[in-house]
Amino acid sequence: MTTQTRSSVFTIMPTSMGFRSAVAFVVFLLLSFSAAAFGALFGPDVWYVNLAKPAWNPPNWLFGPVWTTLYALMAYAAWRVWKAGDSHLALAMWVVQLVPNALWSYFFFGLKRIEWALVDVVLMLIAIVACTALFAQRDRIAALLMLPYLVWVSFATFLNWTLLSLNWQV
Repeated sequence: MTTQTRSSVFTIMPTSMGFRSAVAFVVFLLLSFSAAAFGALFGPDVWYVNLAKPAWNPPNWLFGPVWTTLYALMAYAAWRVWKAGDSHLALAMWVVQLVPNALWSYFFFGLKRIEWALVDVVLMLIAIVACTALFAQRDRIAALLMLPYLVWVSFATFLNWTLLSLNWQV
């Protein structure tokens, strides 16, 4: 008797999801979007509008759709790693990277401390690289799902540094 199996590299979403798996997926979504919700408490205001910005600064309307997509991808990646099993360290690092993610808006918009936000985003970037590397050991697609986040935060790190450079006296 032969059994046909599909490789997890080519399987994006399982055709059926058990109750436990569905609950886990919801938990990852809730954790991911909790970081987003905390960050959303501290949004752009007059101070931010008046900052000197580079010509390549993205328009404000772009951040919401980009971050929504990234938070969903992060949750899905974490769920895939959880499904792969034996992933405590990788998932712990996923939670760790959510902490500076959630705090960045507080430092930047809430406290108006661009330099603290820069330190935070560098720590976030390091945590994302570590998380992505650990995910790659458990599930290749999960690691690939983290790459847009890694690219965006790399860009955000450079933008944060540029904003600090342009507004050192603020």
